[in-house]
This record gives sequence, C-alpha cells and structure tokens, in this order.
Amino acid sequence: MTALPPSPAPDTCLVYLVRHGATANNLERPPRLQGCRSDLPLSDEGRQQAEAAAALLADVSLDAVYASPLKRARQTAEVISARHGKAVKIVEGLAECDVGLWEGRTWVDIQRDEPRAYRLFMTEPETHGYAGGENMTQLLVRVHAALDELLPRNAGQSICIVAHNVVNRALIGNLLGLPSAKSRSIPQDNCGINLLRWRDERLKVLSINSRFHLGPPQAV
Repeated sequence: MTALPPSPAPDTCLVYLVRHGATANNLERPPRLQGCRSDLPLSDEGRQQAEAAAALLADVSLDAVYASPLKRARQTAEVISARHGKAVKIVEGLAECDVGLWEGRTWVDIQRDEPRAYRLFMTEPETHGYAGGENMTQLLVRVHAALDELLPRNAGQSICIVAHNVVNRALIGNLLGLPSAKSRSIPQDNCGINLLRWRDERLKVLSINSRFHLGPPQAV
C-alpha cells in the first residue's frame, strides 16, 4: 500500500491506534456495554476484522505492538503482531473504561430504568461517569499517564496500539479539544484505525477511523 506514511523522524513516534475486533456484545442490536469487567473473546467476525486490519498494516514497518490487557484487545493485537514477528506488550492503563453497574446492559435499558443517571452521564461525563464506574476525567488521566510513559520510549519508531471504543474516542476528542460529551460522536468501528503523531512531546491526530479495509458499513 503506497499511501502509508514513511518511517518517522528520530524525534517522532507514529501511532496506529486500533479498536479491537467485535465480540458477541458488540454484535448484538442494540449492543451491550462492555467495559473492563467483561473479558469476552473475539467473535468469528471480530477475528476476520482483525485479519483485515493486519493485512492493511502488513506494509507498515511496526517496531512494537501494544494492547490493553483485555482479551478482545490482546487477540486483535496478536493477529496484527504476527505479521511483524513481534510479541504483544500489555499496557494496563489502556484497558477499557470501567462502566460499573452498567456492564452488560444496553443504553435502551439504562435510559428507561435510570433516566437521571443516564441524563447526567450524557451531558456531564467529566464528573458524572458510568454508575459505579469511571468518569471521563478519571479515564483520561490514566490513559495519558500510560502514553506519557510509552511514547518517549518509542521515538523514531512506528507502533500499533490496540485499545477500545471509549478509550479511543475519549483520547481523540481530548486531543481535538472537544468536550467529553461531544467525543462520543467520534466513530470507532471495530478494527477501525486512527493515526496519531507524537512529536515535541505533543500528540496530534492525523486521521480518524480509517475503515476501508473492513468493507461496506453494516446497517445498525
């Protein structure tokens, strides 16, 4: 693939930030919330998505592949890393957001049963997080802490990070200066690929949710 960026300069790290492949929860309609307390494996479709992402990234000279500790991210990262002969390195701080008591539920159920908590989360997620779980401020603190340690170690390299829907959206929204309530509008398809650039101790978003390797979008 000729359009992929060249190797980065010595003071730069290129980050291919990938959402994991689909699990059974992701494929339900409506989907079920899946935070750090669910550790489902990839579905058959999710593994196919991981293979498609791996095929796209096969032409990139990846120096390292990192993943959240959760099974769905690790399995996706293992498919990608196999093309590069790299062992997957686990980063605990990139685990999916703790969705607390809403784990395994749908937004339809939550809005019906807990309208006030739902409304506060939708309008003020920085302070009103998932019931019994994290808010967006807490999530961003740990994600940035993980990246602040990881990225300087990979200066001059290209790396892949496999993380999660909420992690990726919150990070990208934060880098773009969006309020957390607006960040949920950022699309993150299963195995969609974002490209970030770290340079001069600053992380910048270059592209969001590239998904042409996944085929036509499915109707929701």
